Amino acid sequence: MYLADRGSAASTSAAPGDRRAVPDRRPGRRTGSAIPSTVLVLGTVSLITDISSEMVTAVLPLYLVAELGLSPLGFGVLDGVYNGVSALVRLVGGRLSDRGGGSGHKAVAVVGYGLSALCKPLLLMVHSLPLIGAVLAVDRTGKGLRTAPRDAMISLAAEPGARGRAFGVHRAMDTAGALCGPLVAFVLLRAAADGYDAVFTVSFCVAVVGVVVLLLFVPRRTTTDTEGTIAAGPAVVAGDAAGDKPAAAAEGAAERAPAGPRAPVRALLGRPEVRRLTGCALLLGLTTLSDSFLYLTLQRRLDLPGAWFPLLPLGTAAVFLLLAVPLGAIADRIGRRRLFLAGHLALLCAYGLLLVPSAGGPTLVCGVLALHGSFYAATDGVLAAATADAVPEDVRGSGLAVVQTGQTAARFVCSIAFGAVWTAWGDRTAVLAAAVGLALAAAVSARLLRRAGTPPHLASPSEQTS
Repeated sequence: MYLADRGSAASTSAAPGDRRAVPDRRPGRRTGSAIPSTVLVLGTVSLITDISSEMVTAVLPLYLVAELGLSPLGFGVLDGVYNGVSALVRLVGGRLSDRGGGSGHKAVAVVGYGLSALCKPLLLMVHSLPLIGAVLAVDRTGKGLRTAPRDAMISLAAEPGARGRAFGVHRAMDTAGALCGPLVAFVLLRAAADGYDAVFTVSFCVAVVGVVVLLLFVPRRTTTDTEGTIAAGPAVVAGDAAGDKPAAAAEGAAERAPAGPRAPVRALLGRPEVRRLTGCALLLGLTTLSDSFLYLTLQRRLDLPGAWFPLLPLGTAAVFLLLAVPLGAIADRIGRRRLFLAGHLALLCAYGLLLVPSAGGPTLVCGVLALHGSFYAATDGVLAAATADAVPEDVRGSGLAVVQTGQTAARFVCSIAFGAVWTAWGDRTAVLAAAVGLALAAAVSARLLRRAGTPPHLASPSEQTS
């Protein structure tokens, strides 16, 4: 039974001044465990957009390395630009969306999605590495602008106690697009005479559809909790029933907390929980290989034909799709910090499989891709949900951008370093270095998140009541 039903029943017998038991009837938000319509529409936009972007991402490593003869170091630099440029503009996107109020989130997201869509046909017109790098940088600029506002809209539409599940649903829909994109690219490469040109053209058309859905169906102003958090009422009731009163009270206080000084980034980093989350995201990001490098390593180990390369991301996407929602719900119950760290342990196991000399064939592929997908399901939406609970809603976009920027910038450095080590000493040494670094980073992160003062929404129920 939905918590909304329980809230309705409670409201009939509640005292007139008891706002906690009154179910929220405002548009754009559904109470209890029901997924808000805003989350579903944003998930649809991400699904469509990921079909477009993953079509390009699936063929880009092979196109640059095999077709253009780029070295691992050169690809590492370009891959770092592709994944790192967004870090430079995420803070801008988050801040601009916060300044625009409730409607600012959608406006900035539209600009970001539109900018990325416009870059797809440009890949048909450029063939030199500097120009390709410039187009990819603009594409990632669009991603950087849209990510924090989109996640802010999700967090504001969902109940505080169910944010892990809401982000899990969104990430599952997003990953469904990531699952379809490589399949479309695979078919086009085998069916079209000019396979790469066909991939870029179809990618552009699909991206335009995503922008249209965002413009037409996402509400202009996302429902927020600034009016005393009526919507948090059912979540508080549920927390009381489960014995989690400290967690519910802390989450409600975080929702109502003022933004503070005019420099939100400095103020946000002054919050211990945000500072620890950012530090952990940065440390772990320094040893997180990009998807492209992981797939290239697999391709080298298996000597996989180029035409089959776009299918490798399907394994990761399929596992991510299956686990995103259940792991998001588990994070809401057992503690988001634990699941976040467990996801990085799954990535460490994937590195270990790549280093096993006797591993090969289907066993290696299935094992690495299953662990890779589990890593994303346990970390991506979980980190966003934890961050959303740790910052006030009037700077929600900025808060999400702060943590995401630290993570993305660290992965930019990792791509360049991994490419350099691969070029100098080979891929096996590079993977070994990444594995050792990840183990150390996970140990330090576990210690940081275990320190006194960790907010209740990052802790397990037993820790919340202790």
